[in-house]
Amino acid sequence: MSHTGENEQGLRKILDFTRFASIFILLLHFYYYCYAAFKHWEIKSTITDRLMTNIMHTGLFNNQYTSKFLAIGLLVVSLLGAQGKKNEKINWKSVTAYLLIGLLLFFGSKILLSLNYTVENTAIIYMAVTGIGYLLILASGNLLSRLISLNLSNDIFNSLNETFPQEERFLSNEYSINLPARYNLKNRVRKSWINIINPFRGLLVIGSPGSGKSWFVIQHVIKQHIEKGFAMFVYDFKYDDLSKIVYNWLQQNKYKYSVPPSFYVINFDNLSVSHRCNPLDPNTMNDITDATESARTILLGLNREWINKQGDFFVESPINFVTAIIWFLKKYEDGKYCTLPHVIELMLADYDELFPILNTQPEIEVLVNPFITAYQNDAMEQLEGQVASAKIGMARLASPQLYWVLSGNDFTLDINNPKHPKIVCVGNNPEKQQIYGAVLSLYISRLVRQVNKKGMLKCSLVFDEFPTIYFNNMDSLIATARSNKVATTLAMQDFSQLKKDYGKEQADVIVNITGNIISGQVMGETSKLLSERFGKIMQDRQSVSVNRTDTSISHSKQLDSAIPASKIAALSSGEFVGLVADNPEEKIKLKMFHAEIINDADKLNEEVSQYKDIPVVSKVTQQQVMDNYYQVKMEVKKLIGEEVEKLKAVL
Repeated sequence: MSHTGENEQGLRKILDFTRFASIFILLLHFYYYCYAAFKHWEIKSTITDRLMTNIMHTGLFNNQYTSKFLAIGLLVVSLLGAQGKKNEKINWKSVTAYLLIGLLLFFGSKILLSLNYTVENTAIIYMAVTGIGYLLILASGNLLSRLISLNLSNDIFNSLNETFPQEERFLSNEYSINLPARYNLKNRVRKSWINIINPFRGLLVIGSPGSGKSWFVIQHVIKQHIEKGFAMFVYDFKYDDLSKIVYNWLQQNKYKYSVPPSFYVINFDNLSVSHRCNPLDPNTMNDITDATESARTILLGLNREWINKQGDFFVESPINFVTAIIWFLKKYEDGKYCTLPHVIELMLADYDELFPILNTQPEIEVLVNPFITAYQNDAMEQLEGQVASAKIGMARLASPQLYWVLSGNDFTLDINNPKHPKIVCVGNNPEKQQIYGAVLSLYISRLVRQVNKKGMLKCSLVFDEFPTIYFNNMDSLIATARSNKVATTLAMQDFSQLKKDYGKEQADVIVNITGNIISGQVMGETSKLLSERFGKIMQDRQSVSVNRTDTSISHSKQLDSAIPASKIAALSSGEFVGLVADNPEEKIKLKMFHAEIINDADKLNEEVSQYKDIPVVSKVTQQQVMDNYYQVKMEVKKLIGEEVEKLKAVL
């Protein structure tokens, strides 16, 4: 410490001597060029005159600027070691103003020597102006030593520190989804690509209403997968926003399929554009577990509060009851009446007719036995608790429109059959989502069972507003369908929706098992969860400490959130953050992104203006719908009558 102090003291003495030399040369300059005034004031001596004569021979005063430059040069050297107290109020403007005015006065004072004043007045004015210029230059140097070069208030949101390099290569393969984007890196806008090269690991698209999920992401997923020959299923929550894109893009790209796919629509509101499909097709139900899964899907879709109560007696009992009816109809005359409308109607039969009929099928005896026992023991309260909840829920589906669509057989749900590929769009209605959602959930459950097989065509499943339907095994689908070339895209507004409708455990599994995430503006717990998932990056930190005697500036680096929750909550429409997954043979080092997806709005709007409406399948009259409705009822009554007669004959 003492050694360091001695060095500092010696340096200070050298600087003081240099500044004294600068002032001394300036005084000699005044004495030489204002000699007449000094002589008049009698401030001279023989010794000083002799000294000035000797100095003059060195050439110091050959030019007026020579001595001035030497004085300023020594002053600058003395200022190099100045260590003034830092002051954050000092800025470059004040330093520059002092310096420029000082230089102007110091070097421009030469013209004052030619003034038509007395010798004394001219000398006083010249020395005063030159001295003021010198002092201003000295002051600017002192201010410069006290200037804090850091401006900590420019980036108040820490935006520059939270930028990071992103993938700028275009990485494409036969399955990929590639979205052009641009991002900010240290205040420079650069072009990038969001490369979802493995969509089979699942794609989660999140964003509040208006964040641009459909416009910037979903429509590109649909278009690019159709261009690459995928079979496709699209759940269109607000029919026909996505269905129209699917239909028109398919018409433009049919030639890219080795076997052109057929286009089908399920829509309960406009039956003329809807095809008919039986989700309980007996040919696709191989064993009773298929019936159980179908019953579970339809009842949990109708009663969302049951999702978190699976395993309870009064939840499993209705499921077993519906399972028994489905499997009975599957076995009855080779599944002649195995449709959901027939299931609903058969459930409404009287117990004394229904239970004996169901008991004729050996495979469902174990399922029916608890209900028969309760009935035989007059435990009607228990029986109603077991059965009535199923009846009440299923009765909401007893609609002529639903019966029309569900009882037909225009197509099967094996959409990725290489010989008969299909593209299927199912439409929901936000005003009737609870009823329609339950039926569509059954379609999805049966479809997934058929597409998730080996040796099938590559397939894309797109779910808009996924929480509005219930599919019990979505986590298993994402986990197992990758090897079967099934790509799943789930769009939702917030994770809290998924937790509310699916339960926390299943929602967490779906979110955590998905490999690719694209998120627009979200808030609350969702933004915090995403911020933690994106991790941290190394960021620069600067701090200034000002006290009474000194100012210290420190620089450091520390790990901090790459994309804070507050930034995710403040994303603009079209701006997305996320992570992508890669393949062993196609590595992506920069998986994380925070970018604005680039859409050619004019081109897309022009495409939309040229889209054709989805064609009418057939002119369906109200009479046809009602005839079908009553026919289902009559067929069930006929079935019950025939089976009761058979039982009476046996007895």
